[in-house]
Amino acid sequence: MQSFGKPSILIIGCGDIGLRIVKQLSRSHRVFALTSSPSRLQELREVGATPILGNLDKPETLWRLSGLAQTVIHLAPPQNHGNRDCRTRNLIRILSQGSNTVRRLIYISTTGVYGNHRGEKVSEATPVSPESERAKRRVDAERILRLWAPAHGVALTILRVPGIYASDRLPLERIQSQTPALLPEEDAYSNHIHSDDLARLVCAAVYHGKPQRIINTCDGGETKMGDYFDEVADAFGMDRPPRMPASELKNRVSPMLWSFMRESRRVTNTRLHELKTPLRYPSVAHFLKTISKNP
Repeated sequence: MQSFGKPSILIIGCGDIGLRIVKQLSRSHRVFALTSSPSRLQELREVGATPILGNLDKPETLWRLSGLAQTVIHLAPPQNHGNRDCRTRNLIRILSQGSNTVRRLIYISTTGVYGNHRGEKVSEATPVSPESERAKRRVDAERILRLWAPAHGVALTILRVPGIYASDRLPLERIQSQTPALLPEEDAYSNHIHSDDLARLVCAAVYHGKPQRIINTCDGGETKMGDYFDEVADAFGMDRPPRMPASELKNRVSPMLWSFMRESRRVTNTRLHELKTPLRYPSVAHFLKTISKNP
């Protein structure tokens, strides 16, 4: 759908990353943003989006999405239970309707789909092996989108995203509370991407994403989780978290947190160059130097 001379884009799930994307794309596109919260309508308008009220858990509220835009950016996470992503199913059902169908869809997935590789490297060619229920829902979403897209003439780009950080998305509360990390010899590798870089890469995928392509959208760093906490603590002049063996730590943290801490993989980003957008923050350490509170 064309309006005011600009091509239209529909963003599904317009949280922090979505807002950053809107600010970039609203200069060249008419941006629609789906939200289930009436209280967010004004916020979305202020950043340049046209809000659409609807709920992915309630298909009857999504009718306005049909034929609305030829490009869709799908940022919404699955629901919080089960192994199937019902929200993505509801979305593609309505996108399949109407005379002006979607031509490009960018789905924001997670590197959690790879599961635990005990510190080994993984690439986009590595078979998925999800261990947590939330990762299984992401695999389900990827699978149904990869079936749906070519059948409907849609160019699908899947961006697999690791831990997102920014100045307001750092583990400061965890460090302040001195939640333990694993001993170095037992610690897991973690992977990261800065919020600004992620938003820029999503926008780049609108122009440069290859059809039916998966891209690991991470900075390619190989930092262990405890070392990441230490880097943040040092930058803010805080005490480093204590270290603890896995046999003790798993009984001290929530099951969800433990599932993150026990999965170790080094995610490569060799396909990132396809998006033609250099990273502003090629590592967490690079970013922390720009905001360090420790003289």
